[in-house]
Amino acid sequence: MPELPEVETVRMGLEARLKDKRVRKVVLGRSGLRFAFPDRFAERLEGAVLRHWLRRGKYLIIDMEEAGCLIAHLGMSGRFTVLEPDAPEAAGRHDHVVITMQDGTRLIYSDPRRFGMMDLTAPGAWAGHRLLAGMGVEPLSNAFHAGALIDAARGRKTPIKAFLLDQRIIAGLGNIYVCEALYRAGIDPRRQAGALDPARELPLLAAAIPAVLREAIAAGGSSLRDYVHADGSLGYFQYGFAVYGRAGEPCRREGCGGEIARINQAGRSSFYCPACQH
Repeated sequence: MPELPEVETVRMGLEARLKDKRVRKVVLGRSGLRFAFPDRFAERLEGAVLRHWLRRGKYLIIDMEEAGCLIAHLGMSGRFTVLEPDAPEAAGRHDHVVITMQDGTRLIYSDPRRFGMMDLTAPGAWAGHRLLAGMGVEPLSNAFHAGALIDAARGRKTPIKAFLLDQRIIAGLGNIYVCEALYRAGIDPRRQAGALDPARELPLLAAAIPAVLREAIAAGGSSLRDYVHADGSLGYFQYGFAVYGRAGEPCRREGCGGEIARINQAGRSSFYCPACQH
């Protein structure tokens, strides 16, 4: 599933190509994705201007001002593609939403597994949407800092890996970047969140999380399986993974000499170095 850096990369790419464009026509290939499309979905989008492009956690939000807000999630295999007006009309098997702008530019949403979603809210009401209202702090915002992480972790007996994946605590983190951040902070993913040292370990982790995310965004995210940019290009952060997907390979930390291990935590794979993550 695309995580925060991938969604942010998609947001930036779509904004650069589609900001302030007006929707002329919407064609739906089915009645819904993970959820049914809202009533009059296509009709409500037609004529709207795509003004402000936002992200909340792993959700993309398009503020169309008086026309409301479009909320989208890529699910496991969702993909947005932008085609120029002179691009050939060639519908793909999994193209479920085709949005054509006044100038002929097309925004196509395809999703083989159909785990993605789209919904509409009233103008300015996206923050109160049932899927977004209970989300935690944005890890790239000023509200995320060592003090906030220390407060959230206090007394928590859950493993730090599960703690960081809880979207009610921190929005947008997923398996890849949690593994990478824990490695940078030298923390074993099995340790209890509330047992981490608030004077040393939690500040290190609070610094590692946004650092990993910003580096991933700069690299265009991580292209694993289905994820690509809106123009079809790939992300490159996967080539710099320190632990994720590297089980059995040597640790890259200078002087460590350890070997990356893979364990299962609540049905998810965790990658870490037993020699330098304590």
